[in-house]
Amino acid sequence: MLRRAVEREFEIIGEALNRIEKIDGNISINGKRQIIGLHNRVIHGYDKIDDEIIWGIIVRHLPVLKNDVEKLIEK
Repeated sequence: MLRRAVEREFEIIGEALNRIEKIDGNISINGKRQIIGLHNRVIHGYDKIDDEIIWGIIVRHLPVLKNDVEKLIEK
């Protein structure tokens, strides 16, 4: 259940970034294309999503994304 919840959150984040990209491709978010790619992999099940890869994204990349979003909100 936890795994599915985490994957769902990545689906939502990826869809939001995809929409932002279509509205204004100049908005600077680190790893935007990779996050959208992860969204597509989770949604369409291209490959089995490895738990270690997801954990690595959570630990290394999610804090960076949070920081980028907070900076955008401040603007």
